[in-house]
Amino acid sequence: MSDAASLLDNNREPVARPRHPEKAHRPDQPVARKPAWIRVKAPGSPQWDATRKIVKEHRLVTVCEEAGCPNIGECWEKKHATFMILGDTCTRACAFCNVKTGLPLALDPSEPVRVGEAVKKLGLAHSVITSVDRDDLADGGAGHFAKVVAAIKAASPNTTVEVLTPDFLRKQGALETVVAAKPDVFNHNLETVASKYLEVRPGARYFHSIRLLQRVKEIDPRIFTKSGMMLGLGEERHEVLQLMDDLRTADVDFLTMGQYLQPTRKHHPVARFVPPGEFASYAEVALAKGFLLVSSSPLTRSSHHAGEDFASLKARRLALRERL
Repeated sequence: MSDAASLLDNNREPVARPRHPEKAHRPDQPVARKPAWIRVKAPGSPQWDATRKIVKEHRLVTVCEEAGCPNIGECWEKKHATFMILGDTCTRACAFCNVKTGLPLALDPSEPVRVGEAVKKLGLAHSVITSVDRDDLADGGAGHFAKVVAAIKAASPNTTVEVLTPDFLRKQGALETVVAAKPDVFNHNLETVASKYLEVRPGARYFHSIRLLQRVKEIDPRIFTKSGMMLGLGEERHEVLQLMDDLRTADVDFLTMGQYLQPTRKHHPVARFVPPGEFASYAEVALAKGFLLVSSSPLTRSSHHAGEDFASLKARRLALRERL
């Protein structure tokens, strides 16, 4: 090859890497039109811009953006952002998730301090920290979670901390590391019923996730535990009720239930849009089964109204103890 040809070759525009390379060759799935009860207001208020500015200034990633959360306009208007640590690239390839997949970069040791500073600047009374899956790390990122919790408590001592963690599958001691950091709420989402795991969460194990949540309470009963699931993936009602029973067996305090929304044509299709009345019915059943708190609506997401929900959890636990 001539020098000129080599120079031209080296200056070619880089080929854009697909966000979900593992899904690139899957057949397109139809994207159903959303019903009226799913519609949300587009973001763009001055308060939203202020939140976005703080996130960008501190070079942070949010699950609000990466997962395409429908509530981003409402939450960021209140300066409520959910930070996603351990990078922006996930080592798993769940069929429902819009977070980028592939081989992640090395951990950024400055991230915990930057998260703490952002929490303080936003004036958050309650912070929510989640992450991508990091199966490439020996501890699954548990040590980094602990550092972020410590950094938030150092920067903003009155802020309560909620973690939404991966399952730490085959990561010995990882869960204990996160619990030792003493978050106020430990959240790990089941996402869907057991029968759907192979097609929706092929890298996860349903009963491992149940045991993870149970183990949190065994280590530190003071920590509130929480889990969430999506409806509309093809689950049956009796399977949803079984999931509730499994979570109550693990002594989980708080259940969230929301409508699955298909991010792209390459993702799992929406089997159906569950009407608000059905969500309300599930909430009644879940409360009867013994959850301290249930949030169940089409637009419910794990971190939506997390601060208000934490206050309700504390009040309901106190009321329960007073009755005993």
